[in-house]
Amino acid sequence: MTKTHLTKPQWNKLFPILNWGSTYNRQDLGGDVTAAVIVTIMLIPQSLAYALLAGLPAEVGLYASILPLVAYAIFGTSRVLAVGPVAVVSLMSASALSTLGLETLADYVAASAVLALMSGVLLVVMGALKLGVVANLLSHPVIAGFITASGLLIAVSQVKHILGVKASGHNLLEILASLGQGLGQINFVTLALGLAVLVFLFWLRLGLSDLLQARFGLSKQMAGTIVRIGPVFAVFGTIALSWGFDLPAHGVSVVGVVPTGLPPLGLPQLDSAVLSALIGPAVLITIIGYVESVSVAKTLAAKRRQKIDPNQELTALGAANIASGLSGGYAVTGGFARSVVNFDAGARTPAAGALTAIGLTLAAIYLTPYLYFLPTATLAATIIVAVLSLVDLTILKTAWRYSRADFAAVFVTVVLTLLIGVEIGVGAGVVTSIALFLWKTSRPHVAEVGQVPGSQHFRNIDRHQVHTDPSLVTLRIDESLYFANARRMEELILDRVHRGTAQLRHVVLMCSAVNEIDLSALESLEAINHQLSDLGVNLHLSEVKGPVMDRLKRSHFLEELTGEVFLSQNCAFERLSKDPASEQEVS
Repeated sequence: MTKTHLTKPQWNKLFPILNWGSTYNRQDLGGDVTAAVIVTIMLIPQSLAYALLAGLPAEVGLYASILPLVAYAIFGTSRVLAVGPVAVVSLMSASALSTLGLETLADYVAASAVLALMSGVLLVVMGALKLGVVANLLSHPVIAGFITASGLLIAVSQVKHILGVKASGHNLLEILASLGQGLGQINFVTLALGLAVLVFLFWLRLGLSDLLQARFGLSKQMAGTIVRIGPVFAVFGTIALSWGFDLPAHGVSVVGVVPTGLPPLGLPQLDSAVLSALIGPAVLITIIGYVESVSVAKTLAAKRRQKIDPNQELTALGAANIASGLSGGYAVTGGFARSVVNFDAGARTPAAGALTAIGLTLAAIYLTPYLYFLPTATLAATIIVAVLSLVDLTILKTAWRYSRADFAAVFVTVVLTLLIGVEIGVGAGVVTSIALFLWKTSRPHVAEVGQVPGSQHFRNIDRHQVHTDPSLVTLRIDESLYFANARRMEELILDRVHRGTAQLRHVVLMCSAVNEIDLSALESLEAINHQLSDLGVNLHLSEVKGPVMDRLKRSHFLEELTGEVFLSQNCAFERLSKDPASEQEVS
């Protein structure tokens, strides 16, 4: 009986901490400690705010920011990615959980933990199967449209906390209608406080950086870091105001009692009906979260000429979500804002994340009593300012100008996300992208080509002055051949032959753009070969790629082919043309 043992390189690949940990030094520690302190300060209000967005108690945001950071430090391949709650995943979690009809807050919290566990298990399984490529199912236009729509939806959903009214809804129309009904109950103290925080936070983003650079001579990097941790000042300031003027007595909603202590460890319990209802949302959260995280990790790694392993990132994010689910948190992923702060603050290894987890643990133990008077309007303003930076409506204009198909995918994603919900929006965007891809590839561009005078190049006869021959037609197929376009290719070729002169004796399919020929397309080629043979016309191929030729050799097609397979189109033209010098003028 044999046993399988992992070698050292395999262990290092499974646990990347062994790679950077073996060379960890004092310089690394200095950079990581500095980054951890700054990110901890930033994460305290951010994690509380995102928990509010997810419809969860404030402490759940802290719990979701502790053990996931440690898990990612062990398994992650990015040196600077900061894992934790993010706006889009928080919205998706809220959307998924709000439809379950759970009766108690405890059940809601348990369901959020289960959702994180399910997402974590899916990520780990995908990592084991090396399915990082699944992220490619989401095109950039769909992602951009989804994030833009989600940002708008999140911002509008937080207006109720700025106004101090009760409102609800799963989509833009429902939220706006609910806000309209509550306008008569606006709490003007809450409104004044919320608007003041909004103005302050927008000033931080839009004006403070330039001021710090011009007046105090700070670097752009340092000024940016200060701006990003600016919400902490809003938190401290509004807590002082709320306590000093007893704002809760004036109807201002505050966070209230936040339990002190370490995250609760354990496996949440839910019935099978709830578990089955969470499968779909878990899949979407898994894919969206992975795409967002890997995009951030790749961008920051490139700035330091480092690289990440997308498949190992699946495992790392899976471990982070499992850790969150087992410690009372909810679904997490790599966040852009905090990762950039981590990068700018000088983080050198994932140990910065583990040190941040220590800082957040201390905050959960010692600082939570001071959060009692934190107005929810402050957290709502923090969310609004953060998510509006995600909104990019120019993607619609850009997509319209460049590709109507991409515009359709973006438009469908944005509109359905806003009007129906996040799951339907992103799902419809993916379906639209795939449907448009199938439609485009089912109608491949086929160009009739001729020889450019004085060269061995062949170009479209409708675009260039080229040499042609009445006995020879060359068609360049600009797409792989598969079941969706096989019949159309057959129709195009036969239509061109029927429009040819009586001198036509050869048809050459130029296959330079054909990367694959599936069985359906092969059957169509065989049919074309037989039909052309009945018309006294030979079928030839040119510039067939090696892998395509390997597959053709496993069939009877080459044996039955009435013509030849040429290495290049120039060879085919020289061999088959009766009059290479005949020229066709094209406007």
